[in-house]
Amino acid sequence: MKKIKRQFTIGEKIKVISGKHKGKIGKVKKILSKQNSLIVENINFKTKHIKPKQNDEKGQIIKIEASIHSSNTMKYKVKDK
Repeated sequence: MKKIKRQFTIGEKIKVISGKHKGKIGKVKKILSKQNSLIVENINFKTKHIKPKQNDEKGQIIKIEASIHSSNTMKYKVKDK
């Protein structure tokens, strides 16, 4: 398997440059190096439906942050004036 060079670090600000969330800015929460993707705070939510395990429990709908491919992101810098 080909080794992938890391461009980002955890806690670094990035900007999404393509896809559904284009233009949004967030911090890197987790790096998935084998998939060459990132999990970014408050971007790319997916809903997960959880069934009740026991009779007295209720089902839930949870929003989970999904990964974004690293080629769809770039480092974000604030311009100094």
